[in-house]
Amino acid sequence: MTKLSSLCGVLLLAPSICAAQIDGNWLTVDTTAKTATLQLTAGLTQLNGGLNFNGFNDGKLTLTVPTNWTVVLRFANHDANLPHSAEVVDTAKPMPAGPVEPPAFPHAMTVQARLLQGLGSGETDSVRFVANKAGSYMIFCAVPGHGLAGMWIRLKISPTEKRPTLTSSST
Repeated sequence: MTKLSSLCGVLLLAPSICAAQIDGNWLTVDTTAKTATLQLTAGLTQLNGGLNFNGFNDGKLTLTVPTNWTVVLRFANHDANLPHSAEVVDTAKPMPAGPVEPPAFPHAMTVQARLLQGLGSGETDSVRFVANKAGSYMIFCAVPGHGLAGMWIRLKISPTEKRPTLTSSST
């Protein structure tokens, strides 16, 4: 951890100074099995009061996956204060306030019985689904109000991409 990144977790520095960085270990790709595995960490930093995935909020992180690949989300809640969940939903306006039935893809959610309540600090879950519909989606926290408060990232299922990628943007 760099001095700046450790300061960002403690001090209230300008957001541009503390812009989240993508960790190369978050995304693993198995081209033979056509599987993209993302380590999805809720509350990784204190950004947005802990309402973030991997230190990103408001769609500023995008996972792009080729159509018909398997997506595995290794979900972990590192937020010491709040429970969180994750669900893949169609890009919708307005943003859903809570869980959406059904998710955009079968099984594309953390423990179904706890989408609303979320998983507590230190709890984990593994989500596995086939990205068989091209389009734009959100991976959002389905605990009521969390997604609305910015706890979501983008998921793009692409018919033209050959390999999964993880990219960040400032907008």
